[in-house]
Amino acid sequence: MKKIMSLILTAALAVGCLVGCGSTPDNNNANNAGTESAQGDVAGTNNDSEYKIAMITDYGDITDMSFNQTTYEACKAFAEANDVEFKYYKPTGDSTAERVASVEQAVDEGFNVIVMPGYAFGGTIVEVAEEYSDIKFFALDVAKGDILEAAVAKAGEEYDYNPDNWNLEDYVKLDNVYCAIYQEELSGYMAGYAAVKLGYEKLGFLGGMAVPAVVRFGYGFVQGCDAAAAELGKTVDIKYGYGGQFKGDADITATMDTWYKGGTEVVFACGGGIYTSAAEAAQKVGGKVIGVDTDQKGVIDSAYGDGITVTSAMKGLAPTVSDTLADILAGKWSDYAGTIKTLGLVSENPEDNYVQIPMESTQWADGFTVDDYKALVAKMYSGEIKVSNDISAMPETTAANVEVFDSIK
Repeated sequence: MKKIMSLILTAALAVGCLVGCGSTPDNNNANNAGTESAQGDVAGTNNDSEYKIAMITDYGDITDMSFNQTTYEACKAFAEANDVEFKYYKPTGDSTAERVASVEQAVDEGFNVIVMPGYAFGGTIVEVAEEYSDIKFFALDVAKGDILEAAVAKAGEEYDYNPDNWNLEDYVKLDNVYCAIYQEELSGYMAGYAAVKLGYEKLGFLGGMAVPAVVRFGYGFVQGCDAAAAELGKTVDIKYGYGGQFKGDADITATMDTWYKGGTEVVFACGGGIYTSAAEAAQKVGGKVIGVDTDQKGVIDSAYGDGITVTSAMKGLAPTVSDTLADILAGKWSDYAGTIKTLGLVSENPEDNYVQIPMESTQWADGFTVDDYKALVAKMYSGEIKVSNDISAMPETTAANVEVFDSIK
């Protein structure tokens, strides 16, 4: 198994580029088809290479300090290191049709490995996989259900939102598609467990949209908080809600103001740029936040104050990209094609895993040390600690009082 240390290194690279050199796309580079790309080829242009790599953004962009940016920078770094041509495309809008248009343009321009980050690409896969059977499609965070929802609708049938009831191959052939999904509930658990062990008793979960990956993060967080509180013999309070979007705004910030002023000490902000609302509110009263997807401490602390970020519930986007692209270039595509793989714990060593909290930037203290974290991961890996991935209902708790907000706007 490849070591996952590159997760931390790539995240640091992403933050460094954001803060030091900027990565805002040049809006004057829109091409005739209406997609936006970095000026020229953003990475190597080795025309002798068999492969040309393209990335399509979802509803976000490559400066979202989260999912799209991490994927973009991992693709770019890989292409530069391997002298492979790379380009990214930003669809003109948030729809399957516009994402498909970006894929079509990438194919027209000769790109034959296309990276697609985010559940929103389920419908895109349904539309392009069979049509472009010679293209290798690599999707992050696209699960069976995301593809089924679009495929079943296209067939004129009604989807019951239970993927186990459906045979995906009856609706779409995925022989040239690889999807990587994650056990977000595990890193959510780690973050919640750490927060309570570090002394926080009034917590919050601010999710973006209530899509499966976000819900798994949230329900894992609740389970981790509950387990730590039970071990300590105390009760903790958790406010729990979704903003219905992956960005912050004035209304969400106003709700976060209410949470923090009401005693909430730390909020797990889970969903792209929605962390801005939690961080703005926390900054006013000396509160704390927990980041998501990547180690967000550098980005959040630089904007809202040193020490505001307690930890981050991470998943290995960067190593997933680099490892998979390396295998594709090495001729190992057959190991991936036609599969949906769930990535999580592969070792009792925290840094080997695709889900983790950051060793370098978590605010360790006597209540929860690096050694305590390593022991926690070892127990999770061995199965001594079990974390449910059931997202059909809020987890039952024994030491956590969970207040669910139907709307936080």
